[in-house]
Amino acid sequence: MPIYEYKCLACNDEFEALVFGNDKISCPQCKSLDLERLMSACGHKSGSESTASFSSGSSGCASCSSSNCSSCH
Repeated sequence: MPIYEYKCLACNDEFEALVFGNDKISCPQCKSLDLERLMSACGHKSGSESTASFSSGSSGCASCSSSNCSSCH
């Protein structure tokens, strides 16, 4: 049951949706089916540290996008 992030192309609302199987997702604001799935960050926890990684290949963190962010590494 993955949670996906979407952007409605009709009203530009961004939202998250829990998707079951082949469910059709509609915009909670305008009910449009014209949606774009967005790239999202996922958090990983290893020991006492937690980091964010991006599926788009960015090396930055969620708060800065710098490749040498000392607060994330």
